[in-house]
Amino acid sequence: MTGADARLRRLRLRAWRRGMKEMDLILGPYADARLPGMADAALDAFEALMAEDDQDLMQWVLGQAAPPAPHAALVADLRAFALARFAAP
Repeated sequence: MTGADARLRRLRLRAWRRGMKEMDLILGPYADARLPGMADAALDAFEALMAEDDQDLMQWVLGQAAPPAPHAALVADLRAFALARFAAP
């Protein structure tokens, strides 16, 4: 396993094992779908987002609070991904 593969595996595990089931269901599928195609800078941004508190992440993704500027674009992408995934057919 290369260092890049190990990093992706670690990030996907962190996305699926947050401690708050709601965040697992948002971040896990996002990580599965998007992380393999991300450039290193985007992976760095995702890794930084994973360091944030679940309560804050939930408020940002739900639009209840504005995310900090460094996370704004990634949170917007997460929100759009989650809305598309859970949208009624």
